[in-house]
Amino acid sequence: MRKTGPDPAKVRALILEVVDNQIKEGTPPETRETLRRLRTRGLPEMEARRLIAGVVACEIFAILKRGETFDQTRFVSRLNQLPEMPWLDEDEDGAEEEAG
Repeated sequence: MRKTGPDPAKVRALILEVVDNQIKEGTPPETRETLRRLRTRGLPEMEARRLIAGVVACEIFAILKRGETFDQTRFVSRLNQLPEMPWLDEDEDGAEEEAG
């Protein structure tokens, strides 16, 4: 039996649309600034947008799965860390994984 759920390609497209809207509208301005910074560092535009989309996806996950509210400070902090994504080393509860 096929597992039902959202189509991953559609989800990716929608998240990239969020990124494009943030860049176009300048809300938050840090999204556009991050795109410029990453492009200046030599990343292709699509790769830079994909990295920003990763930050958007993490915020969506926090809202939908953890019941958190949008955290602008966390969002901007993560944008500022790109192209590194150290928060991906956090476990499902948001706590740092212990080295073992």
